[in-house]
Amino acid sequence: MRATARVTAVLAIAAATLAAAAAQAQTAAQAVVAQQAQDPGARAGTAYDVAFPNAVHHEAQITATFARVPAGPLRVRMARSSPGRYAIHEFAKNVYAVSAKDGRGRPLRLIRSDPYGWTVAGHDGTVVVTYTLFGDWGDGTYAQIDTTHAHLNMPATFLWAEGYDDQPIRVRFTPFDPKWRIATQLPAARGANSFWAPNLQYFMDSPTEISDFALREWPVTDALGKSYVVRLAVHHAGSDADLDTYTAKVKRVIAQHYALFGQAPRYDYGTYTFIADYLPQITGDGMEHRNSTIITDKRGLAEAKFAQLNTLSHEFVHSWNVERLRPAELEPFDFTRANPTPSLWFAEGFTQYYGPLLIRRAGEMSVDDFLRGLGGTLSGVVNSPARRYGGPEEMSLRAPFVDAAKAIDQVNPNIFVSYYPYGAVVALALDLQLRQRYPGLSLDAYMRHLWTTRGDTELKYTPADLERGLAELTRDPAFAKAFFDGSVHASGLPDYAPLLRQAGLVVRPVDATRGWAGMNLVDGEGGVGIGDAPRPEAPAYAGGLERGDVLLGLDGAPVRDAAAAQAVLAGHRPGDRVAVRFRQRGVERDAVLRLAADPSFEVVRGETTGVAVTPAQMAFREGWLGK
Repeated sequence: MRATARVTAVLAIAAATLAAAAAQAQTAAQAVVAQQAQDPGARAGTAYDVAFPNAVHHEAQITATFARVPAGPLRVRMARSSPGRYAIHEFAKNVYAVSAKDGRGRPLRLIRSDPYGWTVAGHDGTVVVTYTLFGDWGDGTYAQIDTTHAHLNMPATFLWAEGYDDQPIRVRFTPFDPKWRIATQLPAARGANSFWAPNLQYFMDSPTEISDFALREWPVTDALGKSYVVRLAVHHAGSDADLDTYTAKVKRVIAQHYALFGQAPRYDYGTYTFIADYLPQITGDGMEHRNSTIITDKRGLAEAKFAQLNTLSHEFVHSWNVERLRPAELEPFDFTRANPTPSLWFAEGFTQYYGPLLIRRAGEMSVDDFLRGLGGTLSGVVNSPARRYGGPEEMSLRAPFVDAAKAIDQVNPNIFVSYYPYGAVVALALDLQLRQRYPGLSLDAYMRHLWTTRGDTELKYTPADLERGLAELTRDPAFAKAFFDGSVHASGLPDYAPLLRQAGLVVRPVDATRGWAGMNLVDGEGGVGIGDAPRPEAPAYAGGLERGDVLLGLDGAPVRDAAAAQAVLAGHRPGDRVAVRFRQRGVERDAVLRLAADPSFEVVRGETTGVAVTPAQMAFREGWLGK
């Protein structure tokens, strides 16, 4: 063969080879695109692998792989806050044995210049960080790992890389026990026990339970004809019959939630998951998330007489109110600091109001039980000395100091009333006033109006937006302004007695005949002590008694135990004077208390007190509380 022919043949072979390689590359690229279309987790910039080889000692082994890392140092860190919580939580304290390597397995140096994270330099575009996590606090905020389950709140579990907020995330779990399954709002990815998230915000908002839980699931179709699946994943020691009874109650209750808002939220991946742990080692809690909620209780379902419905109902309201109808200050959530908002009286307080109300409407709570809880909440807030220090917005902004926050110094207990009950009684006031002043309107209508104008479209709100929504609903801006100026921006509350009388309900003192000292007496090793600081209006406060004091004598007789001391006080009437001897920080003191009437009150049905209830009042009650 001539030289030119040989060159031509070589060039032809090379061209064919290049063409084949190009075709192969194109096919491979198409396969990657196809895989990514079927499995969005394949595009993940962050991948986590989680195993529990030392579960008996509450440890997890976690490997985080960060791909496509730009040149320069990579900063990885643990969160200091968690969605649904408003205080600082130092999750880095439970992370140790941290090491790093690059994509070729070469060790990388970790620099730790502050308590919250690490800096990694010298990488090749890939950084692999491995660490040990300790977790033994099972609630809605932290992690608990043992041989029965892995209960993971993501901010307490996973370190993350700065600058990777918008990249997809993939996570793969290796269960400790082959029988363990995984309950999470994360959508499934390809591969066993693998899941993905579209970004850091969604991932950190996706708690996960890995255990041999029981599962119940059923379809729901809302008023707009859209269908979703509700899942109830329960890790408990009870029977299937207990769970079936509970499930039936849950179905009836959440039907009232859909009726309240008129439609289901748009669950991002077609499901809503209740993740519940009813175990002796757990800590009681409830925590809302976008398409799921965590519920924890030490008691079993039957033992608690299915009281967990209260937590479940509250948290499920949040899938509308907070998760989508959302305060502007909480979006996007900042994991590096506390996330305060002045609107917790609405976000948490109105949710607190509806939690038991929807259980009542579902027929899973009697009117008397509902009123018992409502009366206690109302009495506590109306009589709280904290209202002189601020209204609902001020109390909302104190959340970082109280929402499971840890502190060692004592604080004045008389300057704060929780935005949960405070917001609930504001909701009650608005509900009853709307029903009184505007035929056909109620708090239900207000919530639906806010949902359709802001929540369904996920348009963040400010306090001014909430007032504007009330003005739009009532077509009465003056009423909306007066209500917000008096009971939201300030601490005013209406007279509830005439408002409740519309429903044939009576507000009455708990006990107007017995003398009241305002002392919470408890038995302790040192004797009968004052358990809580007396309120400023209490006779004990005027007498100089404080939390931690030990009661030595009453009416000239020694004090044996708390029950006996309470009996002595109960034998007196308001206005009586009682001599008290007590020990305060090592010094014995004497005082004379002028007893008062207990300011506590309750709300009861009029017919139980001999008050006639009219048909109009009964119709009002049924329209509000259900038949």
